[in-house]
Amino acid sequence: MNNVHCQKSKGVKLLSPLKEEQLQIIRDERREQILEVALKLFARRGLIGTKLSMIAQETRISQGLLYHYFKSKDELFITLIEKAIQKLKEEVNHIYQLPGTPLEKLRNVARLNEEGMPYYMLIHQVRTSDGVPEQAKELIQQYSMETYVIDQLEPLFIEGQKIGELAPGDPRKLITCYFTVLSALMTLNIQEDDAYQMPEADLLLRIVTGRP
Repeated sequence: MNNVHCQKSKGVKLLSPLKEEQLQIIRDERREQILEVALKLFARRGLIGTKLSMIAQETRISQGLLYHYFKSKDELFITLIEKAIQKLKEEVNHIYQLPGTPLEKLRNVARLNEEGMPYYMLIHQVRTSDGVPEQAKELIQQYSMETYVIDQLEPLFIEGQKIGELAPGDPRKLITCYFTVLSALMTLNIQEDDAYQMPEADLLLRIVTGRP
C-alpha cells in the first residue's frame, strides 16, 4: 500500500495488466508492419538502395519511432533473413502435408506463392551481393540446401520415380535442378516486369518428369 502511495505521489501512472496487454498487441502489430514493408523494399531495391526513411514513410511512422523497434537497418535486414530461412524450411516440410501423389504435391509447390517470393530474393541478395551484413552471410551459410531441401525431399522424389511420375536418375540432382530453377523464377518475378510471364506449373515440372 505504501509502495503504491509512494509511486502515485511521484506522479507515476500505473497501467492495468489489460491496458499493458493491449499496448503490447499494438507494438507487435506495428513491428510486423515494419517487417512487411521492409521485406518488399529490400527485395526490390536491395539493402543499399533501401533507406530507413523509406520504410518509415511507407509505414507512416516517424524514423525516430522506427529505432524503438530496430536499432539499425542491418538489424532489420538480419531479422528478415532469419524469417526467410524459417519460412523456406516450413515450406519444404509442408510439401508432405499436401494431398495427392508426389507429382501432384510438386505441382502445388510450382504454383509460385507470391508471398514467398520476396524471401527468395533476400536470400539471393545475401548470396550474390556485396555490402550485406556478415551475420546475414553466416546465417545463409548455415542454411544448407543439402540438409534442409535435398535430404528432406529425396524420399518424395524416390517415390515419384518408383511409380513412374518423375524422371529416372539421381534424385538429388533432380531436386537441385528443380529448386534452382524455382528460386530463379521467384527472383525474376519480384521485379514485376510486364514483359516477363511466369511459366505454368506443368511447363516447369518438365524438369523433373522428363516429359515433353
